[in-house]
Amino acid sequence: MNEDVTFVISFAEEQMKKTIIHAQEELAKIRAGKANPNMLDSLKVDCYGVESPLSQVANVNTPDSQTLAIQPWDKSMIEQIEKAIINANIGLNPQSDGTFVRINIPPLTEERRIELVKQAKTEVENCKISIRNFRREANEEIKGMVKNGLAEDEAKDAEDEVQALTDKCITELDKLFGVKEKEIMTV
Repeated sequence: MNEDVTFVISFAEEQMKKTIIHAQEELAKIRAGKANPNMLDSLKVDCYGVESPLSQVANVNTPDSQTLAIQPWDKSMIEQIEKAIINANIGLNPQSDGTFVRINIPPLTEERRIELVKQAKTEVENCKISIRNFRREANEEIKGMVKNGLAEDEAKDAEDEVQALTDKCITELDKLFGVKEKEIMTV
């Protein structure tokens, strides 16, 4: 296969894989009724005047399935961490004992579970759109190469390969969604 065609296909594949990784990260942030340190990944804390990710100012772990425990590296950060959690408006109520910040994760209502499934589905659908856009861009590149002398057979094979990659990635996204939906709906 032509070197340029191989590059276009590998670039599209790389972008599609990045999209799947993005989907995994976003789905991990959607809470499923169980405590998960990833729920706070996007949280920024004012650390001496600099907005820093929570993971850079504290250790976050789960002592049980309904509790998050946050232990700051510097005890003076406890108030800032509590403030960041409250201001994030994620429906969590932090409680401090001077050493740790604890967050009890309330059980989800059926209505809230359905909302979370919709949120997960929207995220997966956006990722599918991105993957289809990468397919379209790769196919346009290949068609441009045909105008510059690439054989029709080679172009058809390349487009088929891009389509196979697209199908594989969409199937993987569907599996990710299925797992997340089951996780959210399990009481």
